[in-house]
Amino acid sequence: MYNHIVANKRKTFLLITIFVGIILGLGYIAGHMTGYGWYGIIPAAILSLVMTLFSYYGGDKVALATSRAQEIARNDNPYLWRMVENLSIAQGMPMPRLYIIPEQAINAFATGRDPQHASVAVTLGAMQKLTNEELEGVLAHELSHVKNYDIRVMTIVIVLVGVIALLSDWMVRIQFFHGSNDRDKGLHPIFLVVGIVLMILTPIIAQLIQLAVSRSREYLADASGVLLTRYPEGLARALEKIAQDSQPLETANSATAHLYIANPFGNTRKWLSNLFSTHPPVEERIARLRNMGR
Repeated sequence: MYNHIVANKRKTFLLITIFVGIILGLGYIAGHMTGYGWYGIIPAAILSLVMTLFSYYGGDKVALATSRAQEIARNDNPYLWRMVENLSIAQGMPMPRLYIIPEQAINAFATGRDPQHASVAVTLGAMQKLTNEELEGVLAHELSHVKNYDIRVMTIVIVLVGVIALLSDWMVRIQFFHGSNDRDKGLHPIFLVVGIVLMILTPIIAQLIQLAVSRSREYLADASGVLLTRYPEGLARALEKIAQDSQPLETANSATAHLYIANPFGNTRKWLSNLFSTHPPVEERIARLRNMGR
């Protein structure tokens, strides 16, 4: 399990490095297209920073409001509160704010930029349909996201995807409406061709990288959650019930889908799940969890 965690952290760092490199590369190409050369990197970096800071400090509030999650206190649901409190103590982190999503689908998510500003939201269906050990596995998974700073990582990645999409769209419009002119003469023709191809393909590549990072963090949270509960079967059974429950979350959308413990849109075909889902296939997650228990 420890090897699994180290491997996932290494992969995530590599993917984010690639992300930053793509943005700086687009900024460089945009600079040459507009006649500013290397200075094109500066606005790309500034745009990335501003959008990241905005999402960093306000993204959790948007996610909770979108899901229509309702905050609860200890007396509102002592059972759920005590479970989260005990897991938080075992994890060595502060008690997060606790929310219930009034939907019957089985799901949950965590949000917040760090353990001191974390929130955990659980659907009503998860509380009603999961056993004590299964719900504990789900909550341990979500608390592990907070402990591992996964929410921060995914916030940065999603913002970078947005920046890449904006830069690519802007560059395509410049090339389409203005074409090649004197400012491009300093560039080799092959470089220009590569730049145009990258403008078109980069948003797709960025989206695939985002999905890869998201799936990597899900595997990491599964392993970390098991380290907390010492009972892989609890989370494995919970994921089995989630896979069997095809009811989608009405409040979920593509911007918040990565936060949930499983795909909130219901069951999808396997090839679509492998390529375009923010989550790895449930069957593979269950298999890994049960291998951990051997």
